[in-house]
Amino acid sequence: MLVHPQFDPVAIALGPLQVHWYGLMYVIGFLGFLIIGKMRSKEPNSVMNPDRVDDMMFWGAIGVVAGGRIGYMLFYNLKGLLSDPVSLFQIWDGGMSFHGGLLGVILAMFLLARRWKLNFFQVSDFVAPLVPIGLGAGRIGNFINGELWGRATDVPWGMVFPQVDNIARHPSQLYQAFLEGLVLFIVLNWFRKRSPPVGAISGLFLVGYGMARIIVEFVREPDAQLGYVAWGWVTQGQVLSVPMILLGVLFMWFAYKKAKA
Repeated sequence: MLVHPQFDPVAIALGPLQVHWYGLMYVIGFLGFLIIGKMRSKEPNSVMNPDRVDDMMFWGAIGVVAGGRIGYMLFYNLKGLLSDPVSLFQIWDGGMSFHGGLLGVILAMFLLARRWKLNFFQVSDFVAPLVPIGLGAGRIGNFINGELWGRATDVPWGMVFPQVDNIARHPSQLYQAFLEGLVLFIVLNWFRKRSPPVGAISGLFLVGYGMARIIVEFVREPDAQLGYVAWGWVTQGQVLSVPMILLGVLFMWFAYKKAKA
């Protein structure tokens, strides 16, 4: 049985200035987006250029933070939001939603596509293979903070999170870092190099993330304020991921159908 190391959430402290590990993971995600995105923008026939990558990172970051916070309050803590609307801005208390952040990024991509006079999917297909960098880093940040732990288990790698209880639990943050980060990054970039039709990469991202999230949610402890939302085993994360998968399949179907026309 393993025990969570109880990392100090502060990575760097310079007097009153403190840099938290979780915030550092966001920085790693954004830097990874910039570095790899700019490399890809120089590929032949790319509709992007380094300046556009800068714009995508800037507006995408705003979409992630704003959408992630709003999504969390709407999807996971609506009761708290209604009782105290100011809590929406209390980001220091924690609470970010991937699905909300995704909607924020989609809005940013839509507006940028209009500005650049591009098809929305030309932008989203460029962005999608870069997103898993931030997803994986974010889940590592969750693990370092000792949050979003898994359900009780007797597997040999079960981990005790002392801040919760003395029960061995799935280190579900690491499962998500592996599936949503490393695996999804490899799959999307492999698929991208096969020159799929416009929209197919975006569709595969939705399907891949949705499936990974649903799988891990079976061993992840549901949010305390919500618990299970149906049948004693379905979580909010699974409910929000099902439409992603359906929409992703639809995107891929339309992409290949249009390519054959």
